[in-house]
Amino acid sequence: MQTEDMEAQRSAFAEIASLIEAAQTIAVCAHTSPDGDALGSGLAMAHIIREVWPGKEVTNLLADSDPVPRIYGFLPGAEDFVHAKDYAADPDLFISVDLPAPARLNEAEAVLRRSAKVAEIDHHPSDHPFGDVSIVRPDAAAVGVIVAEFAQFLDAPMMGQIADCLFCAIMTDTGRFQYQNTNPEAFDIASYLVDNGANPSEVSLHVYQSFRLQYLHLEALVMSRIKTFMGGRIAYSYSTEDDLARTGAMLDECDGLIDVVRSVDGAEVALFLKELPGGGVRGNLRSKSDYDISIVARELGGGGHKAAAGFTVKGDLDEALSLALPRLKALLSHEVCAPAMGGVSE
Repeated sequence: MQTEDMEAQRSAFAEIASLIEAAQTIAVCAHTSPDGDALGSGLAMAHIIREVWPGKEVTNLLADSDPVPRIYGFLPGAEDFVHAKDYAADPDLFISVDLPAPARLNEAEAVLRRSAKVAEIDHHPSDHPFGDVSIVRPDAAAVGVIVAEFAQFLDAPMMGQIADCLFCAIMTDTGRFQYQNTNPEAFDIASYLVDNGANPSEVSLHVYQSFRLQYLHLEALVMSRIKTFMGGRIAYSYSTEDDLARTGAMLDECDGLIDVVRSVDGAEVALFLKELPGGGVRGNLRSKSDYDISIVARELGGGGHKAAAGFTVKGDLDEALSLALPRLKALLSHEVCAPAMGGVSE
């Protein structure tokens, strides 16, 4: 970060610390369908508050009615998450992590609306910060980086449980330090976390080396369906509800399948589509080049980062493909495509 950006972040950290100091009841929540950064950053933030301000009532919320994805169940504190729909309090402070708009809080948006104050910590590009205090840093590899720097600002004790949560956040959002967002700051913070008790091999074991056999059978199906377009520059695959029923895999296990598609040699952009229970299709996009696939995600009602984004649309797989593929082709051809109709936020 440049000096002026560091000073702006320190000023925002001081304001968030003041909000925490003044609050007694605090809710921490990330986006719907949370990933490793969302869960790890949120848990770490709650742990930090409890260490620095003993006696505060801090609750980690889940935006959806679904449980914590299985591969993240090992994170310290994961068993204490509360579903937002079951949280009846009107908190003094709501801390939003890893989302650019309240709508992505799903069932937790109602909690935010009835909170006295809101702090926003995010790294998604956004023109409309919504917190009383907002830290929005698209240059940060993960929200976990920002939360770790908040802990440093507070001189908070970096216990192993906090370090593991933050290391998981950074490792997953950088794709094991392989994505384009991986930068010197991410490595510096990762090193700091390991120095303070993070266990990279343990985190990796749970997230990347503990797949159920049912998931591996689903992965084999997805691999067998991979197709390429534009001379191999676009790679695409999908999964269906029937695939889940036949293999016994769970919906949240599909999240890593985009990386299977992304691994195709020569592909610059990858697309993975999965049918959702009750209708609709969720799409994951990845870019291995300088193309900004978040443009396509936003046109389809979603959002994300330049190299990693997602969307959810109504309709079936064929309809979703007919919406996404022409836009990806246009992106790689530097053409302009008309906005989509009927997309809903992921």
